[in-house]
Amino acid sequence: MNAEIHAGGNTWRSLPAAQQPEYPDAQALRDVIAELESYPPLVFAGECDQLRQRLGAVARGEAFLLQGGDCAEAFDAVGADQIRNKLKTLLQMGAVLTYAGSVPVVKVGRIAGQYSKPRSKPTETRDGVTLPTYRGDSVNGFAFTPEARTPDPQRLKRMYQASASTLNLVRAFTTGGYADLRQVHAWNQDFVRSSPSGQRYEQLAREIDRAMNFMNACGVDPEEFKTVEFYASHEALVLDYESALTRVDSRTGHLYDVSGHMVWIGERTRQLDGAHIEFASKIRNPIGVKLGPTTTPEEALTLIERLDPEREPGRLTFITRMGADKIRDKLPTLVEKVTASGAQVVWVSDPMHGNTFEAASGHKTRRFDDVLDEVKGFFEVHKALGTHPGGIHVELTGDDVTECVGGGDEIFVDDLHQRYETACDPRLNRSQSLDLAFLVAEMYRDQ
Repeated sequence: MNAEIHAGGNTWRSLPAAQQPEYPDAQALRDVIAELESYPPLVFAGECDQLRQRLGAVARGEAFLLQGGDCAEAFDAVGADQIRNKLKTLLQMGAVLTYAGSVPVVKVGRIAGQYSKPRSKPTETRDGVTLPTYRGDSVNGFAFTPEARTPDPQRLKRMYQASASTLNLVRAFTTGGYADLRQVHAWNQDFVRSSPSGQRYEQLAREIDRAMNFMNACGVDPEEFKTVEFYASHEALVLDYESALTRVDSRTGHLYDVSGHMVWIGERTRQLDGAHIEFASKIRNPIGVKLGPTTTPEEALTLIERLDPEREPGRLTFITRMGADKIRDKLPTLVEKVTASGAQVVWVSDPMHGNTFEAASGHKTRRFDDVLDEVKGFFEVHKALGTHPGGIHVELTGDDVTECVGGGDEIFVDDLHQRYETACDPRLNRSQSLDLAFLVAEMYRDQ
């Protein structure tokens, strides 16, 4: 590896980096980074290029992006059941959107690297004791003790290992027959009897079956039905980890962050003169940027200049997280100005992060109706402007948690305590995720 080119992935080090852990032992961190730099890639540059091409189709209005997964992954949840349940939920949502929305769906998980979280405050105080805030399993522990809350660079190696295990299993599921479209019923077996959304899905699965039987009878049995393209993404938050996994592609000489196919920059770290934008500008992966309600058109255009100077469809995804009450006011100007500039970005709705509130019980939660209303607003804005609503980005789990209120199989505020399992933000459960997929498919068809 050419050391000079590789140094190009470290230009961020001279700039202010928001939301970085404060490690007590700088030498221990350097040792871990040196070790990570010797590890093999988690994904390949060619796969990142393929995703960029798929997202190019989304940017041109020819496909739809489904991006979803945990708010923050946990080291103790890298079991086959948890990973399969997440994947199964995304496959079911993908089937609903493809069939009911009549659109090719690009499937990207918030998976195999989503172990770090930005936080609004650096410390947390309980009963007069102040400790560093929990920043995700890659940084420190959830338990409220000085030992657990002290940032530990060894956790970056555990993040790599957990991500490798997860990706290994995802690849096995998506290419080994589990993702075969003839499995549409099997993905639903544990679910259909108890849930309205499961029953609705089962009806759709029967229609898919009939369509496939018809094609089979005509002698058509495409390979595409037997496997699924599935990509991994996460927030590129802890820059020491991301740059340690940045490699020069032997085919092209370009830098790729091989910790995931796509990485995004959060609302709290997208400072135009900051380290995260500088880091992202140097790598060839598809890049996402979260845009909150305070984003100005000038900021959006500057982000395009910095991250997509070649104006390459599929390179840059703008993930809008405005809140249901602001989306219809704040989004139109951004979309108009960006479209007028000639840039072809992917526009995606994150209807989760702008709609969080605290219930009387003290649980952070979201109303399913607010999530849905933000997606509706997103579609309305694009329809009015004649632009393409490119996708949704949701925090979800394949488990029957009780973290967001509402949905067809309704969860009430009084139910939140029953299975509130997230370490950070509230996620849609499987039933709510399927409800959302059906509703989004209807909105897409109406475009």
